Amino acid sequence: MDSEIFTLQKKHYLPINQWDPQDRPREKLLSGNPDQLTDEELLAILIGSGTGRYSALDIAKKILEHFNGNLLSLSRRSAKELVRKFSGIGEAKAAHIVAALELGRRSCIPPKEEEHLINSSEKAFRFLQKDLACPYERFFVLLLSQAGKLVRKVLISEGGLACTTVDARKIFKFAIDEHCCGMILAHNHPSGNLQPSPEDINVTQKICEGARLLDLHVFDHIIIGNNRYFSFSDHNLVIKQHIQDFRAMVP
Repeated sequence: MDSEIFTLQKKHYLPINQWDPQDRPREKLLSGNPDQLTDEELLAILIGSGTGRYSALDIAKKILEHFNGNLLSLSRRSAKELVRKFSGIGEAKAAHIVAALELGRRSCIPPKEEEHLINSSEKAFRFLQKDLACPYERFFVLLLSQAGKLVRKVLISEGGLACTTVDARKIFKFAIDEHCCGMILAHNHPSGNLQPSPEDINVTQKICEGARLLDLHVFDHIIIGNNRYFSFSDHNLVIKQHIQDFRAMVP
């Protein structure tokens, strides 16, 4: 019945914070192996804390027992229903549970293919056109999968009217963290002049050299200005990770 409130029968109770650290759900998660946690332990982390007599894990186990371990069934319950049915679950804890399960549901929805496929300079330009339509320089990196699907768009830096500082280490950190296969570099020239500057050439060469050591691909570097763009790749300046003599090719 919806009005049912469960009661835990337990004579001895030891709070989770008094457990051996290696047995605590949160510490196990932070160790970097979330797939090793049981459903009860993951739910206990969302619940956060127990009551005066029962731990968060006790409450999590009882909730899952009620739904016969069926997370899909649990995900269909509202926050108000969880508060009403289970002692030890207030509005805040119920909201955490419902929000986490909703995020899990959304993560399983495949993205629209065309919106996330960036396999040409034209698509990169269209994707970043609004981001780079500003009166000061901004430098973005599009992190891509091997198939050219967008993994993440990252603003690396923004600066004054003429230039911005680009930290290659920051780019590679994002690339490694996101497990991407390659990237497209992009920045704007507020003046509208699309000609690559010596600084543009140097930073492109520096990033290409570093990417090669990390087995990453730099697919392109585009410069945007006045609703137009210049592509290093289209001008044969960045091809299949081979470093070209940029200075000799750009006057």
